[in-house]
Amino acid sequence: MLFEVATTSSKGGSPLIIIIYVVLFGGLYFFYLRPRSRRQKAARTTSRQVEIGDQARTIGGLIGTVVNRTDEAVTLRTASGVELDFIPSAIAGRHVPPGAEVAEPAEGESHADGEEHSSEGDDK
Repeated sequence: MLFEVATTSSKGGSPLIIIIYVVLFGGLYFFYLRPRSRRQKAARTTSRQVEIGDQARTIGGLIGTVVNRTDEAVTLRTASGVELDFIPSAIAGRHVPPGAEVAEPAEGESHADGEEHSSEGDDK
């Protein structure tokens, strides 16, 4: 008698499992996948924003100075003076030459003089 109750309840529970999986996948999509893709799209859009006079690099690796920008095209001037038109989605972002931005060392890192400086008092 107990065996019969267990078998009938397991047959009736299979649609419930499918509903649970659908709800879990829906929650995963709405709370994780959708916001993540929106953040990635926003980051891509902001990184591709270049102004006239900025150095920009394309997805193909070409580096040039932006001389004109419209909704349909971005014109880059290369070092040799050639001007090339690109669609805006072909711009990978701003180009910062190596060594152009010298960041201050973080707290506790060594400086160029070889000494380690920190905001804490010297306990020597």
